[in-house]
Amino acid sequence: MRTQLLLGVTAFCLCVFVVADKQADRQADKSFPEKDGVLQLKKGNFNRALRKYKQLLVHFSAPLSGEDRRISAAFEDAAAELQGSEVKLAMIDVAKEKDLAKELNVTGLATIRLYISGDKNNPVPCPVPQNSASILTWLKRRAGSAADLIADLSQLDASEDMTVVGFFKEVNHEYVQLFYAAAIDLPDVNFAVTQNNEVITKYGLQHDVVMLLKKSQLIQAYKMMPQTSKEMLIIFITVYQMDPVTEYTGQTATQILTSPVFNHALLFVNKSSAGFKEIHSAFNGAAEAFRLKILFVWVDVDEPRNGRLMEYFRVRSFEAPLIRLVNLTDHVTYHLPSDTLDVQTIKSFCQSYLDGKAKPKMQSEPIPEGWDKQPVKELVGITLEKVAFNPNNTVFVLFYLPYSPESRALFPLWEDLAEALKEREDVVVARIDASANDINMSMQGAYPSLCLFPALYAERVVVYQGKRKVKDLVKFLDKEMAKAKKYRVKEDEDRRKYIEAAKAEEAKKANQTKDEL
Repeated sequence: MRTQLLLGVTAFCLCVFVVADKQADRQADKSFPEKDGVLQLKKGNFNRALRKYKQLLVHFSAPLSGEDRRISAAFEDAAAELQGSEVKLAMIDVAKEKDLAKELNVTGLATIRLYISGDKNNPVPCPVPQNSASILTWLKRRAGSAADLIADLSQLDASEDMTVVGFFKEVNHEYVQLFYAAAIDLPDVNFAVTQNNEVITKYGLQHDVVMLLKKSQLIQAYKMMPQTSKEMLIIFITVYQMDPVTEYTGQTATQILTSPVFNHALLFVNKSSAGFKEIHSAFNGAAEAFRLKILFVWVDVDEPRNGRLMEYFRVRSFEAPLIRLVNLTDHVTYHLPSDTLDVQTIKSFCQSYLDGKAKPKMQSEPIPEGWDKQPVKELVGITLEKVAFNPNNTVFVLFYLPYSPESRALFPLWEDLAEALKEREDVVVARIDASANDINMSMQGAYPSLCLFPALYAERVVVYQGKRKVKDLVKFLDKEMAKAKKYRVKEDEDRRKYIEAAKAEEAKKANQTKDEL
């Protein structure tokens, strides 16, 4: 009887302990809220999560970006695949957790880090994933070895995707370890290792070489050398993974912006224009000579979704086609100064850029000495608006491209116009190099462009479309000045009423203040 009693008490205590443990687990789980299997962390529970999970892969999220939504979806799908493993996926909203992001030194968008064994100070950066498979591949490769890449290449013959194949004489050679390190950093790319002599004979190469294959066709080969680094190999793979020229789209933006090649040549062109094929062909022809040095990208100016990129480079659709070169580390922009976009012109421009001889495109040229002493005033970016929008002058401006024969042909006409109007003190004739200065105003039409700025407080621009003769230009100017004079009367009246109303309001407030005192 006593034995049965003891057994009963023991069983009861065990039940109490089990229930208590389950309650503790439930309480612990509440401190780590999840969404679709992904922990939602914040400053209050981040350190506890580090202690609890041996491997914690954290996405520092900026929810408003399109790329962020793609990464979040990849995390949710990967979390389902990783259930029961020692890897736990988590998300931190950096917009809400600014203090935590600052503490962890998270500065860029799309930051993903793997924290191992609670080490808060030495996380492993994770490449930005294209999908859940990218995350799973990255984790698998980190935990594996080069031996996992040994493959039967006959299985790759039908693959549409590019495969990076390393042919090595010795599997334990340091070249193989370097090759595998590159494979870890490029989880979206297929990698394989072979020692099959038939493969290397097929392509007429020797051992210790990296081959890029697509449908068993050799795209490019890279001979491993003692000085080869992981970074050099990654640049080779990522550059030749892309076509010589890549269109900028929502699908390619990440690939372009994360490319290890920081020099980018951008062709802004209208895809539906008559000369598109010829210009694109020339751009493509020049690109091959600069692989590994310059990334060639073309942008369709007729695509509304490219508006933000065009705004950044201050390119308007009517200015196309044109080519800009930019380095993503210093963001200095260079403009190809030519109306002719053939292979040789593009090559010469790119080479001059690499040689440090190209002239940067600035927001404004320096103000030239004596710019306002000549009949035709020489404007630059920082003087354009001040002169053109002076409400007391009518200003006629020639926007020109110095390398354009059509622009240069107008210089004598502009001098003649200035001479014809020299006695009219309220009229200014000026010109500005549109290729060397940013024009921060809404305009329509290609350069050269003749624009009249009437003497109004309202910032109004009228583009001249008539005959290129002095008498026609003067007639147009007089007509617009007559219109502006009528508008100016109304403007002056409106300004007078506004000033009187403002003074009356000030007087009213002053009287109220006196009454309160």
